[in-house]
Amino acid sequence: MEKITVLGAGSWGTALAMVLAGNNHDCLLWSHRENQALEINDNHTNKKYLPDTLLPSNLKATSDFEQAIKHASTIIIAVPTKAIRGVCQDMKDLLVEKKLIVHVSKGIEPDSLKRISEMISDELPANGVGAIVVLSGPSHAEEVVLQYPTTITAASENLDAAKKVQDLFMNNYFRVYTNDDVIGVEIGAALKNVIALGAGIVDGLGYGDNAKAALITRGLAEISRLGISLGAEAYTFFGLTGMGDLIVTCTSVHSRNWRAGNMLGKGASLDTVLEEMGMVVEGVRTTKAAHQLAKRQQVDMPITEALYSVLFENENPKDAVDILMLRTKKHELEDYKTF
Repeated sequence: MEKITVLGAGSWGTALAMVLAGNNHDCLLWSHRENQALEINDNHTNKKYLPDTLLPSNLKATSDFEQAIKHASTIIIAVPTKAIRGVCQDMKDLLVEKKLIVHVSKGIEPDSLKRISEMISDELPANGVGAIVVLSGPSHAEEVVLQYPTTITAASENLDAAKKVQDLFMNNYFRVYTNDDVIGVEIGAALKNVIALGAGIVDGLGYGDNAKAALITRGLAEISRLGISLGAEAYTFFGLTGMGDLIVTCTSVHSRNWRAGNMLGKGASLDTVLEEMGMVVEGVRTTKAAHQLAKRQQVDMPITEALYSVLFENENPKDAVDILMLRTKKHELEDYKTF
């Protein structure tokens, strides 16, 4: 039995804590809201994020950050990308010994253009971190809590650390593979949210399955192109954290990014969408970062650029699709020559 803390009591953090508690680990779930921690402890529910779910009785919660950090030898960071630095800054003085750090967030920081593991490395002292592992893949919290079969990847430059995370989570419904391509896993995880916004827009416009299949396929080409330019392995993008996560996020009503895009396609403004969602839509922030990365890396990313124009330049979604369809003619496999 391991002592593990999950930082972030949203839907995904709670679902992962349930897996760990179900595997008989001593798991503590941290929330920055005291009333949420009390609800989890007293009622074994988290109604805001998982309204129909009964949490295991051995899963405990706290709103005391110092207690949460001192509790564990393994810390899982499950907060939105924009909160990563703040949480790590709060954590750094509490790391009196090396801990295994696992992050499950999916995004890229605008302006700095850093991946999440790079942000964590920036903020946490080297003598407080044993290793950093990324846990990612096609996984909706709503299905994990129902114990539907789910398969994801633990990625780290330290494969022993990835295997440790694999051992912590593996059971008969939650399968974990290992990978050492951290760049590829993080880029795939972040950019699939951008393409999922586009898939939602396509559905919102009523353009059907042909258009969405094309968007997903060409979206994977864009993600791969950018990832390879940053040093990722090409084949990672055809695995769970590339193609797998892209498919599930672009095709499921559980996907916040798909739902946000769907509302945009039906004519809602971005401000209205974000207000009605009530939860973080990572793809919006990541679209800005991907737009900046594409320019820096001199990588052609037309779908990303079209989404940027819709989100940040008030382009009409239908007009953005028309522009994509009328781009200069090219050979389909031209984008794959770097593989």
